[in-house]
Amino acid sequence: QVQLVESGGGLVQAGGSLRLSCVASGRTFSNYNMGWFRQALGKEREFVAAISRSGAATDYADSVKGRFTISRDNAKNTMYLQMNSLKPEDTGVYYCAASISYYGTAPQGYSYWGQGTRVAVSS
Repeated sequence: QVQLVESGGGLVQAGGSLRLSCVASGRTFSNYNMGWFRQALGKEREFVAAISRSGAATDYADSVKGRFTISRDNAKNTMYLQMNSLKPEDTGVYYCAASISYYGTAPQGYSYWGQGTRVAVSS
């Protein structure tokens, strides 16, 4: 079983940037496909970005393409989400997720989840 801990959230003005981190422990990090999801108040959890085990493949939700960048450092057991040009609609709790087999946009495909880090973007 892998444990995931997110950090880096906070309050930022529209147009600003944040970098989220997700540190994994318990298993070999490089064996897992990883993803970022977010959940706004009163809404369902939605896909943000995904990255394959080696980092060679990445995918993004249309709403964040060109603004967010997902990356990972397998030597540090850490995944990142660089968020630029933030908008109020990016507000929510951001979760990292891991799957040893699934790679994609569906939250149901991921077996392991962190507790989340809160991002608030003011207008």
